Amino acid sequence: MMKHQEFYDFLIKIQSIAKIGLVFSKDPYALTNYEEINDLTTEMLENFMAVKFNRPNYFSRDIYPTPNVTVRSVILSEDRRSALFVRETKSQTYSFPSGWADLYDSATQTAKNEALQEAGAHIEIVRLLGILNRTPFKTNTSVPEYLIIFEAKLIGDLQEHQYETDEVRWFSLDRLPLISKKMCREEVDKIIDAIKNGKTILD
Repeated sequence: MMKHQEFYDFLIKIQSIAKIGLVFSKDPYALTNYEEINDLTTEMLENFMAVKFNRPNYFSRDIYPTPNVTVRSVILSEDRRSALFVRETKSQTYSFPSGWADLYDSATQTAKNEALQEAGAHIEIVRLLGILNRTPFKTNTSVPEYLIIFEAKLIGDLQEHQYETDEVRWFSLDRLPLISKKMCREEVDKIIDAIKNGKTILD
């Protein structure tokens, strides 16, 4: 049977999924469902406030403002001369698989989830490539952002990918494709330099 705190964490996770859906979904039916899920979990969380928990309700109280965290995986070929890129459907530009860190998921689990969703790739994390402050590279700095970068290798064959990408392709580290606005050339150069020279980016 689920303990009180486990159930609380479960509700927070469901509510975070609903809120992400409300931000990114364009389908009216889906938006209605996400709104209902959000309202139901909010009501359930409010009913649980009488129970003492060690963790806060992230969505109902003011918390100390912190940067957003993005997790990115650089999936290298066996000879480490090429990396796997995904092409974004809307912009037709390329990026490494990446995404926002999810509540209660570790950084490595987020990297694995994003690689599978965007590239259809099961990966093994090889090492931490670095932690980068992306704020100086962003045109919109209203919300500061930290980037956690992992070096990874592909396990098995590529599977069907799911989200916002229409091509998965290997590119030489010396001949990169047209880079997405999600990244900038300076940070990509930092990543490639770290790969080629065995460095760790600590910004």
